[in-house]
Amino acid sequence: MAKFTIEDKIKAVKRYLVDREPLLGIAKQIGVHKSILQYWVRKYQYHGEKAFSKSYTNYPVQYKLDVLDYMNEHGTSILETAALFNLPSDTTLWNWKRIL
Repeated sequence: MAKFTIEDKIKAVKRYLVDREPLLGIAKQIGVHKSILQYWVRKYQYHGEKAFSKSYTNYPVQYKLDVLDYMNEHGTSILETAALFNLPSDTTLWNWKRIL
């Protein structure tokens, strides 16, 4: 998979949210799986453009547990929870769930 700049991600998200282009069409055109684009859209909806700023954070164990507890208590999906907490990817949350 190609690396995407912050600008690329914002442009793709706005094509979906503002221009109302089909999600699958945008995903195919830019060469990304539709679930990745859906994740970008969710992150943008929760955090705006700052959702795509790079942050290399070492999360404490208690934070990881709190995020997992939130997901369980509120019944949110892995994708939705990862977007809500602005995690780098849903894979991060999958790993936490597997390890913890």
